Amino acid sequence: MERLNKFLAHAGVGSRRHCDELIAAGRVKVNGRPVADLGLKIDPEQHAVSVDDHPVKTERHVYWAVNKPVGYLCTNDDPDGRPRAVELLPHVEQRVYTVGRLDEASEGLLLMTNDGELAHALTHPRYSIPKTYLVLVAGKPSPEDLQKLLDGVWLSDGKVRASDVRRLKPQGDSTWLRVVLTEGKNREIRRMLADQGHKVLKLRRVAIGPVKLDKLAKGKARRVSEPELAELRRWVALASERITKLKGKAAAKPRPDGPKPARFIPNGPRPVSGKPDPGRAPTGAAKPRPDGPKPDPGFKPAGPKAGAAFKPAAGFKPSGPRPGPARSPARPKGWRPLPKSR
Repeated sequence: MERLNKFLAHAGVGSRRHCDELIAAGRVKVNGRPVADLGLKIDPEQHAVSVDDHPVKTERHVYWAVNKPVGYLCTNDDPDGRPRAVELLPHVEQRVYTVGRLDEASEGLLLMTNDGELAHALTHPRYSIPKTYLVLVAGKPSPEDLQKLLDGVWLSDGKVRASDVRRLKPQGDSTWLRVVLTEGKNREIRRMLADQGHKVLKLRRVAIGPVKLDKLAKGKARRVSEPELAELRRWVALASERITKLKGKAAAKPRPDGPKPARFIPNGPRPVSGKPDPGRAPTGAAKPRPDGPKPDPGFKPAGPKAGAAFKPAAGFKPSGPRPGPARSPARPKGWRPLPKSR
Protein backbone atom coordinates (compact mmCIF):
# COMPACT_ATOMS: atom_id res chain seq x y z
CA MET A 1 0.00 0.00 0.00
CA GLU A 2 1.20 3.49 -0.90
CA ARG A 3 -0.12 6.96 -0.18
CA LEU A 4 -2.02 8.36 -3.14
CA ASN A 5 -0.04 11.63 -3.32
CA LYS A 6 3.24 9.68 -3.26
CA PHE A 7 2.01 7.42 -6.07
CA LEU A 8 1.02 10.44 -8.17
CA ALA A 9 4.35 12.18 -7.52
CA HIS A 10 6.32 9.10 -8.53
CA ALA A 11 4.19 8.83 -11.66
CA GLY A 12 5.36 12.29 -12.69
CA VAL A 13 2.12 14.21 -12.05
CA GLY A 14 3.91 16.79 -9.92
CA SER A 15 5.23 17.41 -6.44
CA ARG A 16 3.42 15.89 -3.48
CA ARG A 17 2.04 19.30 -2.51
CA HIS A 18 0.65 19.78 -6.02
CA CYS A 19 -0.83 16.26 -5.91
CA ASP A 20 -2.51 17.10 -2.58
CA GLU A 21 -4.09 20.13 -4.25
CA LEU A 22 -5.39 17.94 -7.08
CA ILE A 23 -6.87 15.46 -4.60
CA ALA A 24 -8.51 18.21 -2.52
CA ALA A 25 -10.03 19.71 -5.68
CA GLY A 26 -11.66 16.35 -6.56
CA ARG A 27 -9.72 15.95 -9.80
CA VAL A 28 -8.31 12.54 -8.81
CA LYS A 29 -10.35 9.35 -9.16
CA VAL A 30 -9.66 5.86 -7.83
CA ASN A 31 -11.54 3.07 -9.61
CA GLY A 32 -13.72 5.72 -11.25
CA ARG A 33 -14.77 7.47 -8.02
CA PRO A 34 -13.53 10.93 -6.96
CA VAL A 35 -11.57 10.96 -3.73
CA ALA A 36 -10.74 13.82 -1.36
CA ASP A 37 -8.91 12.00 1.44
CA LEU A 38 -5.30 13.24 1.47
CA GLY A 39 -4.20 10.26 3.56
CA LEU A 40 -5.72 7.63 1.29
CA LYS A 41 -3.51 4.60 0.53
CA ILE A 42 -3.80 2.52 -2.61
CA ASP A 43 -2.33 -0.60 -4.13
CA PRO A 44 -0.97 0.34 -7.57
CA GLU A 45 -1.50 -3.23 -8.74
CA GLN A 46 -5.18 -3.34 -7.73
CA HIS A 47 -6.46 0.25 -8.10
CA ALA A 48 -6.94 2.32 -11.26
CA VAL A 49 -5.99 5.98 -10.72
CA SER A 50 -6.79 8.87 -13.04
CA VAL A 51 -6.33 12.66 -13.00
CA ASP A 52 -8.92 14.67 -14.94
CA ASP A 53 -10.09 11.31 -16.38
CA HIS A 54 -6.60 10.58 -17.78
CA PRO A 55 -5.15 7.27 -16.51
CA VAL A 56 -1.99 7.50 -14.43
CA LYS A 57 0.48 4.68 -14.84
CA THR A 58 3.39 3.86 -12.58
CA GLU A 59 6.83 4.73 -13.83
CA ARG A 60 9.70 2.32 -13.79
CA HIS A 61 12.47 3.31 -11.43
CA VAL A 62 15.51 4.96 -13.00
CA TYR A 63 18.88 5.80 -11.46
CA TRP A 64 21.29 8.40 -12.85
CA ALA A 65 24.69 9.69 -11.75
CA VAL A 66 25.28 13.36 -12.60
CA ASN A 67 28.38 15.57 -12.29
CA LYS A 68 26.87 18.86 -11.08
CA PRO A 69 28.82 22.00 -12.02
CA VAL A 70 29.11 25.05 -9.76
CA GLY A 71 26.10 27.35 -10.09
CA TYR A 72 23.39 24.68 -10.40
CA LEU A 73 20.67 24.19 -7.76
CA CYS A 74 19.46 20.86 -6.38
CA THR A 75 15.76 21.69 -6.62
CA ASN A 76 12.98 20.92 -9.08
CA ASP A 77 11.49 24.41 -8.85
CA ASP A 78 13.26 27.77 -8.59
CA PRO A 79 11.18 30.98 -8.84
CA ASP A 80 14.27 32.97 -9.86
CA GLY A 81 14.89 30.81 -12.91
CA ARG A 82 18.44 29.80 -11.98
CA PRO A 83 20.00 26.66 -13.52
CA ARG A 84 18.81 23.40 -11.96
CA ALA A 85 20.48 20.00 -11.81
CA VAL A 86 17.39 18.31 -13.32
CA GLU A 87 17.99 20.32 -16.49
CA LEU A 88 21.10 18.19 -17.04
CA LEU A 89 18.78 15.23 -17.80
CA PRO A 90 16.51 16.55 -20.56
CA HIS A 91 16.35 13.13 -22.20
CA VAL A 92 14.88 11.40 -19.10
CA GLU A 93 11.10 11.05 -19.37
CA GLN A 94 10.53 10.14 -15.72
CA ARG A 95 10.23 12.80 -13.02
CA VAL A 96 13.46 12.40 -11.06
CA TYR A 97 14.82 14.31 -8.06
CA THR A 98 18.19 14.57 -6.38
CA VAL A 99 19.34 12.23 -3.61
CA GLY A 100 20.65 14.67 -1.04
CA ARG A 101 21.92 18.11 -1.97
CA LEU A 102 24.99 20.05 -2.97
CA ASP A 103 24.91 23.80 -2.45
CA GLU A 104 25.20 26.17 -5.40
CA ALA A 105 28.95 26.75 -4.88
CA SER A 106 29.76 23.01 -4.70
CA GLU A 107 30.21 20.49 -7.49
CA GLY A 108 30.45 16.76 -8.03
CA LEU A 109 28.40 13.60 -7.83
CA LEU A 110 24.62 13.67 -7.59
CA LEU A 111 22.33 10.65 -7.69
CA MET A 112 18.97 11.34 -9.34
CA THR A 113 16.11 8.87 -9.19
CA ASN A 114 12.37 8.41 -8.76
CA ASP A 115 12.85 5.60 -6.22
CA GLY A 116 11.72 7.30 -3.02
CA GLU A 117 12.53 4.42 -0.66
CA LEU A 118 16.13 4.12 -1.80
CA ALA A 119 16.58 7.90 -1.79
CA HIS A 120 15.33 8.06 1.80
CA ALA A 121 17.73 5.34 2.93
CA LEU A 122 20.71 7.00 1.24
CA THR A 123 20.06 10.37 2.88
CA HIS A 124 18.80 9.44 6.38
CA PRO A 125 21.59 9.69 9.03
CA ARG A 126 20.65 6.44 10.78
CA TYR A 127 21.66 4.39 7.71
CA SER A 128 25.17 5.93 7.80
CA ILE A 129 25.80 5.68 4.05
CA PRO A 130 29.18 7.45 3.55
CA LYS A 131 29.62 10.39 1.19
CA THR A 132 33.20 11.27 0.17
CA TYR A 133 34.36 14.82 -0.62
CA LEU A 134 37.56 16.45 -1.86
CA VAL A 135 37.96 19.84 -0.19
CA LEU A 136 40.47 22.62 -0.90
CA VAL A 137 40.88 24.81 2.20
CA ALA A 138 42.84 27.97 2.82
CA GLY A 139 45.91 27.51 5.01
CA LYS A 140 47.41 24.35 6.39
CA PRO A 141 45.19 22.60 8.95
CA SER A 142 47.14 21.10 11.85
CA PRO A 143 46.64 17.52 13.07
CA GLU A 144 44.77 19.00 16.04
CA ASP A 145 42.34 20.75 13.65
CA LEU A 146 41.67 17.51 11.80
CA GLN A 147 41.19 15.62 15.08
CA LYS A 148 38.58 18.18 16.14
CA LEU A 149 36.61 17.38 12.96
CA LEU A 150 36.64 13.70 13.97
CA ASP A 151 35.74 14.41 17.60
CA GLY A 152 32.88 16.71 16.65
CA VAL A 153 32.20 20.40 16.21
CA TRP A 154 29.26 22.26 17.77
CA LEU A 155 27.28 24.24 15.19
CA SER A 156 24.05 26.20 15.51
CA ASP A 157 21.97 23.09 14.70
CA GLY A 158 23.87 20.61 16.91
CA LYS A 159 27.09 18.66 17.05
CA VAL A 160 28.46 17.26 13.79
CA ARG A 161 31.51 15.13 13.07
CA ALA A 162 33.33 13.60 10.15
CA SER A 163 33.83 9.84 10.04
CA ASP A 164 37.20 10.20 8.29
CA VAL A 165 39.53 13.12 7.44
CA ARG A 166 42.86 12.87 5.59
CA ARG A 167 45.34 15.43 4.31
CA LEU A 168 46.10 14.77 0.62
CA LYS A 169 48.49 17.40 -0.78
CA PRO A 170 49.32 21.11 -0.54
CA GLN A 171 48.47 23.56 -3.31
CA GLY A 172 50.33 26.82 -2.74
CA ASP A 173 49.05 28.31 0.51
CA SER A 174 46.07 25.92 0.49
CA THR A 175 45.57 22.23 1.26
CA TRP A 176 43.50 19.45 -0.28
CA LEU A 177 41.60 17.26 2.22
CA ARG A 178 39.56 14.09 1.85
CA VAL A 179 36.47 14.22 4.10
CA VAL A 180 33.91 11.45 4.61
CA LEU A 181 30.49 12.18 6.15
CA THR A 182 27.67 9.81 7.09
CA GLU A 183 25.09 12.57 7.54
CA GLY A 184 24.49 15.72 5.60
CA LYS A 185 23.39 19.06 7.00
CA ASN A 186 23.24 22.37 5.21
CA ARG A 187 26.79 23.46 4.24
CA GLU A 188 28.14 21.12 6.92
CA ILE A 189 31.76 20.82 5.73
CA ARG A 190 32.08 24.55 5.09
CA ARG A 191 30.83 25.42 8.58
CA MET A 192 32.96 22.77 10.29
CA LEU A 193 36.17 24.01 8.69
CA ALA A 194 35.24 27.66 9.16
CA ASP A 195 34.94 26.90 12.87
CA GLN A 196 38.61 25.82 12.77
CA GLY A 197 39.61 28.99 10.90
CA HIS A 198 39.94 27.45 7.41
CA LYS A 199 37.82 28.75 4.55
CA VAL A 200 36.66 26.24 1.93
CA LEU A 201 37.80 27.30 -1.54
CA LYS A 202 36.53 24.28 -3.51
CA LEU A 203 34.29 21.35 -2.61
CA ARG A 204 33.67 18.33 -4.83
CA ARG A 205 31.73 15.17 -3.97
CA VAL A 206 33.39 12.15 -5.52
CA ALA A 207 31.43 9.17 -4.13
CA ILE A 208 28.12 8.15 -2.54
CA GLY A 209 28.60 4.71 -1.04
CA PRO A 210 29.91 2.43 -3.81
CA VAL A 211 28.93 4.84 -6.62
CA LYS A 212 31.91 6.95 -7.71
CA LEU A 213 32.25 10.01 -9.90
CA ASP A 214 35.36 8.67 -11.71
CA LYS A 215 35.99 10.48 -15.01
CA LEU A 216 32.42 11.69 -15.64
CA ALA A 217 32.70 15.16 -17.22
CA LYS A 218 31.06 18.21 -15.66
CA GLY A 219 27.45 18.63 -16.66
CA LYS A 220 27.21 15.05 -17.95
CA ALA A 221 25.17 12.10 -16.70
CA ARG A 222 25.31 8.31 -16.88
CA ARG A 223 23.10 5.48 -15.74
CA VAL A 224 24.01 3.83 -12.46
CA SER A 225 25.23 0.37 -13.40
CA GLU A 226 23.52 -2.78 -12.17
CA PRO A 227 26.52 -3.82 -10.00
CA GLU A 228 26.57 -0.35 -8.40
CA LEU A 229 22.83 -0.47 -7.79
CA ALA A 230 23.02 -3.97 -6.28
CA GLU A 231 25.84 -2.83 -3.99
CA LEU A 232 23.85 0.23 -2.91
CA ARG A 233 20.89 -1.94 -2.00
CA ARG A 234 23.17 -4.34 -0.12
CA TRP A 235 24.55 -1.47 1.95
CA VAL A 236 21.02 -0.28 2.74
CA ALA A 237 19.93 -3.83 3.68
CA LEU A 238 22.88 -4.24 6.05
CA ALA A 239 22.12 -0.87 7.64
CA SER A 240 18.46 -1.85 8.07
CA GLU A 241 19.46 -5.10 9.80
CA ARG A 242 21.78 -3.19 12.14
CA ILE A 243 19.03 -0.70 13.02
CA THR A 244 16.55 -3.53 13.68
CA LYS A 245 19.00 -5.33 15.98
CA LEU A 246 19.73 -2.17 17.94
CA LYS A 247 16.02 -1.51 18.40
CA GLY A 248 15.46 -5.12 19.55
CA LYS A 249 18.28 -4.92 22.08
CA ALA A 250 17.03 -1.61 23.45
CA ALA A 251 13.48 -2.97 23.83
CA ALA A 252 14.56 -6.30 25.42
CA LYS A 253 17.11 -4.90 27.87
CA PRO A 254 15.36 -4.50 31.27
CA ARG A 255 16.46 -1.95 33.81
CA PRO A 256 18.16 -3.59 36.84
CA ASP A 257 16.25 -1.42 39.29
CA GLY A 258 13.00 -1.17 37.40
CA PRO A 259 11.73 1.83 35.49
CA LYS A 260 13.41 5.10 36.26
CA PRO A 261 11.13 7.22 38.44
CA ALA A 262 10.13 10.65 37.26
CA ARG A 263 12.07 13.43 38.89
CA PHE A 264 9.90 15.50 41.24
CA ILE A 265 10.62 19.23 41.28
CA PRO A 266 8.18 20.98 43.69
CA ASN A 267 8.92 24.52 42.53
CA GLY A 268 8.97 23.92 38.78
CA PRO A 269 11.95 23.43 36.46
CA ARG A 270 15.32 24.62 37.67
CA PRO A 271 16.79 27.53 35.68
CA VAL A 272 19.75 26.81 33.45
CA SER A 273 22.10 28.96 35.53
CA GLY A 274 21.35 27.00 38.71
CA LYS A 275 20.14 30.16 40.48
CA PRO A 276 16.49 30.80 41.35
CA ASP A 277 14.61 33.03 38.97
CA PRO A 278 13.56 36.17 40.90
CA GLY A 279 10.57 36.70 38.63
CA ARG A 280 9.18 33.15 39.02
CA ALA A 281 6.59 32.55 41.66
CA PRO A 282 6.79 29.20 43.48
CA THR A 283 4.22 26.68 42.31
CA GLY A 284 4.29 24.43 45.38
CA ALA A 285 4.43 24.68 49.13
CA ALA A 286 7.88 25.34 50.56
CA LYS A 287 9.40 22.67 52.78
CA PRO A 288 9.16 23.82 56.47
CA ARG A 289 12.38 24.25 58.41
CA PRO A 290 12.75 22.35 61.72
CA ASP A 291 13.49 25.60 63.60
CA GLY A 292 10.90 27.76 61.89
CA PRO A 293 11.17 29.99 58.84
CA LYS A 294 14.47 31.70 58.25
CA PRO A 295 14.17 35.46 58.98
CA ASP A 296 14.90 38.05 56.39
CA PRO A 297 18.60 39.03 56.70
CA GLY A 298 17.62 42.73 56.38
CA PHE A 299 14.93 42.60 59.08
CA LYS A 300 15.42 44.79 62.19
CA PRO A 301 12.99 44.57 65.13
CA ALA A 302 11.20 47.78 66.12
CA GLY A 303 11.66 47.37 69.89
CA PRO A 304 14.84 47.88 71.95
CA LYS A 305 17.35 45.12 72.34
CA ALA A 306 17.17 43.02 75.48
CA GLY A 307 19.10 44.64 78.40
CA ALA A 308 19.61 48.01 76.67
CA ALA A 309 18.51 51.31 78.31
CA PHE A 310 15.62 53.11 76.68
CA LYS A 311 16.61 56.20 74.73
CA PRO A 312 13.83 58.32 73.25
CA ALA A 313 14.24 59.45 69.69
CA ALA A 314 15.27 63.01 68.90
CA GLY A 315 12.29 65.41 68.94
CA PHE A 316 10.15 63.04 71.01
CA LYS A 317 7.38 64.81 73.02
CA PRO A 318 5.27 62.76 75.42
CA SER A 319 1.53 63.22 75.19
CA GLY A 320 0.96 63.03 78.99
CA PRO A 321 1.98 65.48 81.76
CA ARG A 322 5.65 66.30 82.04
CA PRO A 323 7.23 64.58 85.02
CA GLY A 324 8.27 66.89 87.89
CA PRO A 325 7.80 67.55 91.67
CA ALA A 326 4.42 66.91 93.25
CA ARG A 327 2.03 69.89 93.11
CA SER A 328 -0.41 71.04 95.79
CA PRO A 329 -4.10 70.33 95.41
CA ALA A 330 -6.04 72.59 93.11
CA ARG A 331 -7.22 75.93 94.70
CA PRO A 332 -10.62 77.53 94.13
CA LYS A 333 -10.94 80.54 91.89
CA GLY A 334 -10.36 83.88 93.71
CA TRP A 335 -8.45 82.31 96.56
CA ARG A 336 -5.80 84.42 98.21
CA PRO A 337 -3.46 83.44 100.97
CA LEU A 338 -4.15 84.96 104.47
CA PRO A 339 -1.77 87.64 105.75
CA LYS A 340 0.89 86.44 108.04
CA SER A 341 0.42 87.18 111.72
CA ARG A 342 3.01 89.25 113.50
